[in-house]
Amino acid sequence: MRIKRTVNALKKRRKIMRLAKGYFGNKSKSYRIARQAVMKSLNYAYIGRRLRKRDMRSLWIARINAAARINGLSYSKFMFGLKTAGINLNRKVLADLAVNDEKAFAELASKAKQAL
Repeated sequence: MRIKRTVNALKKRRKIMRLAKGYFGNKSKSYRIARQAVMKSLNYAYIGRRLRKRDMRSLWIARINAAARINGLSYSKFMFGLKTAGINLNRKVLADLAVNDEKAFAELASKAKQAL
């Protein structure tokens, strides 16, 4: 008795073609080319998820630095001051405070200054 894998092969191809929907030209029409394009784009997505974490961290640092300089401190002195004062807040929270709650950030900056 022979095994017929038509259904499974079709499902596999349909899945790739669905992922390639909206690609330009033959990349969305031809299975072989679509498969290569999908593999490449999934790889780019994988890399991008890691790069986004780096990008967000650098954005947070830039925001904290700008707010710290308004309060008369450099970024490094501000962060060192917080550490010596025993205030453990991550950069994401500090950046959010810098943008949305300037009074709270100014208080943190004054505590960091006192700890220096």
